[in-house]
Amino acid sequence: MLKALEDIGYFCVDNLPLRLLPPFLREQSKSYRQGRKIALVMDVRTEGFLQNYARVFRRLKKQGYQLHLIFLEADEGTLIRRFSQTRRQHPLADRESISHALLEERRSLAGLRRLAHRIIDSSFYSPHQLREMIQVEYSELPSRQRLALHLISFSYKNGIPPEADLVLDVRFLPNPFFVEELKSFTGNDPRVRDYVLGQEETQVFLRHLFEFIDYLLPQFIQEGKTHLTLAIGCTGGQHRSVVIANVLAGHLTQGNLPFTLHHREVTPKESYS
Repeated sequence: MLKALEDIGYFCVDNLPLRLLPPFLREQSKSYRQGRKIALVMDVRTEGFLQNYARVFRRLKKQGYQLHLIFLEADEGTLIRRFSQTRRQHPLADRESISHALLEERRSLAGLRRLAHRIIDSSFYSPHQLREMIQVEYSELPSRQRLALHLISFSYKNGIPPEADLVLDVRFLPNPFFVEELKSFTGNDPRVRDYVLGQEETQVFLRHLFEFIDYLLPQFIQEGKTHLTLAIGCTGGQHRSVVIANVLAGHLTQGNLPFTLHHREVTPKESYS
């Protein structure tokens, strides 16, 4: 993530100890006022971090610093798989099982998570997709477009994306899965797209959806919201939700709004942004 921010112009520092944060910000204050963007990664394992971060952050806020905390997380299965693939041991797993270590880690970070301005569940994102999301959201945008929108298609069988701000259920639309010649394809296939869009209820729904989105997004922008995650779900996350997410993405493109598009249940070679 830090590399993605560096590529869009942030001055980045990795593993800055908490005790060095106040003097570092004082040193960088002049550069920040001149428009320099700063991104920091802080290791919660450094001595005193978990005991002192809340007090330090409150003091900096009173001094006028605007901190934007990004908290990255993933589900247990994904984290276990990542540790296995990298062959790196969890810092707490030397005396406990990795499942217990992850549970203890979540408990110790619960307070920090509550302070976060942005929580990103990276479980279903490839490194490329996560990089693109970060760059879209934290690039310098015109003030009237300071809202980064993220579209996700998903399967209700696998659960609602935890980062979702708004959820649309499109399971009421006719399901291509029950059409023999379509069931093996996804909503990225023109035949599936034509089937879903050819239904009268789909066209009525899209008219209302576009009207809703066109009204809602300017309200969020005016209110100062910086990001919005809209999740669109169907039973398997392969057909209807993918088509609707793609069509909505096309509508947003016409309005020149920045967004990312992620089909959670579709294989990476078929998913696109």
